[in-house]
Amino acid sequence: MSAEPVAPSGLPSIMLVDDSIILRDRLAEAFEERGFRVIVAGTCDEAVEKFQRTPTDLAVVDLRMPGRSGLTLIQNLKQISPEVRVLILSGFGSIATAIDAIKLGAVNFLPKPADLDDILNAFKRGGIEVEMPPTEEEIPIPTLAQAEWEHIHRVLADCSNNISEASRRLGIHRRSLQRKLRKRAP
Repeated sequence: MSAEPVAPSGLPSIMLVDDSIILRDRLAEAFEERGFRVIVAGTCDEAVEKFQRTPTDLAVVDLRMPGRSGLTLIQNLKQISPEVRVLILSGFGSIATAIDAIKLGAVNFLPKPADLDDILNAFKRGGIEVEMPPTEEEIPIPTLAQAEWEHIHRVLADCSNNISEASRRLGIHRRSLQRKLRKRAP
């Protein structure tokens, strides 16, 4: 797959930063098929290096990657090119993290997994007009079970997967937390 094809005029360029090679390459291919100039990176440092050489109009950044986080990357990208529009993707979404991302300059925050249309819709909801095909789909509202699942995993990640500390922070018994963790994601 070519990393930096020339896009037709009028269509934006995008940087995809995610340590998941499968997700990153799948999204890159989908964006290229829509005519975007795509640059990919797997870490914050790699993204900064590539962005300095070739800034893009848009950036989709994973929140949690090896090394520095996506929140740090937002700041780095904004320092290089204040006009860049950044969207944060995360499997560990929380309201607090979304607020932090917006304060740092992200236009929106989107939970994983997300496809090309989800990302384009999130940019559009963030005030960025992006070339999009018409769609009849509504934006799904997460269920209470999904919100609970995400919150539990965010707290657990913040506690470095320490079950006892996470259960204390969540205010539930350790065994109850272990039972919830054994269930499949909603």
